[in-house]
Amino acid sequence: MNKQISGIAIVGGGVGGLALALHLHARGVVCDVFEAVAEVRELGVGITLLPHAMRELAALGLQLALEAAGIENYESAFFNRHGQFIYSELRGRHAGYSVPEVGIHRGKLHKILFDAAVQRLGADRIHTGHRFVGLTQGDDHVLIQFNDPEGQPRPEVRAQVLIASDGVNSSVRRLFYPDEKVVFTGINTWRGVTHFNPILTGKTYMRIGSIETGKMVIYPIVDKVDAQGRQLVNWMAEIRMEGVSQNDWNRQGRVEDVLPLFKDWTFDWLNVPELIAKAESILEYPMVDKDPIPQWTFGRVTLLGDAAHPMYPRGSNGSAQALVDARTLADELAQASVAGDWVQALHRYEDVRRPLTTKVVLTNRSTPPDFINIKVDELTQGKPFRHIDDVISQAELRQISDDYKKIAGFSLDAMATQR
Repeated sequence: MNKQISGIAIVGGGVGGLALALHLHARGVVCDVFEAVAEVRELGVGITLLPHAMRELAALGLQLALEAAGIENYESAFFNRHGQFIYSELRGRHAGYSVPEVGIHRGKLHKILFDAAVQRLGADRIHTGHRFVGLTQGDDHVLIQFNDPEGQPRPEVRAQVLIASDGVNSSVRRLFYPDEKVVFTGINTWRGVTHFNPILTGKTYMRIGSIETGKMVIYPIVDKVDAQGRQLVNWMAEIRMEGVSQNDWNRQGRVEDVLPLFKDWTFDWLNVPELIAKAESILEYPMVDKDPIPQWTFGRVTLLGDAAHPMYPRGSNGSAQALVDARTLADELAQASVAGDWVQALHRYEDVRRPLTTKVVLTNRSTPPDFINIKVDELTQGKPFRHIDDVISQAELRQISDDYKKIAGFSLDAMATQR
């Protein structure tokens, strides 16, 4: 079968893969993106672009489009499952960063990246309907096999290197770790979007409760969606339960599975059962990650984003880490395109990023931002309190938040450096 020729082949056209393609194009490096789905549509629910994510997207010239499509967060606020205030802090530009923190529909983020890639690289460099099935490596190339959506072989692709950005269930990673399983510890999640009146400031990212007894993450992603001034509000419900099976991926969720878990969550500032019951769509997911691996790079193949370091969605940090991966790898590949040291470039990228993302994966398990709520639940045994200062000081809670920002790479100090 005839071979297509590509300089750099990016397998997976999600956030990380498209960002890498845009960075490479900006550096004059030829690349092609191969995406399994035949048609890119605006799917999914909400995502938060933290300052280090927005920094990377701003470098690609996409900040204005993203701000226009989403809502800039003013604050992050924490409450217990009784609706009592625990802690809050300003976010993004309101906290002194040079870029905003933005809540946005995941599908809109993906479409902005996809459209930019098609416009800048050319439609002939973005290949949809290419499902990865295998690869072979030579001394100076990688041969990549794809199927079309009907399962029929595509022409083989020859590339200098292959970058796998094909997600948490990466088919490329499976070649090198065939017996690996996702880590599921009994936490299932449901994600929904609801047309709802603005909550608190209308620009507040809220975490309520904890995964041990039920947790809600709530934030707006589209402003003024109707004449009543309602917003499109994104929410994620999470709970750990003994003896439960793992939810399916992206399956349509049911209100009756979620609502009973939060039926009593009616506060003077928010009616959680109403938010859930009025959802226009609900998807279910398992909360899973994978144990950090000792190696990302195998010859002329390396991993990026969720394919390299799948992590719990606690802290809104998965996409941010993929975006930092993309810029770091693009810098190394641009250097390699001149020096010809492709394999060494992949190792240099891994040497920088793998230790840092390993810390984030492990921290998302142990002490993510919502550890604030877990800590308060432990101290109060899940009961209401008179005032949070009777339980724990604001300084202690701020330290938990600051420690996570340092590890994840978006403290104000960390943002002053590129890595």
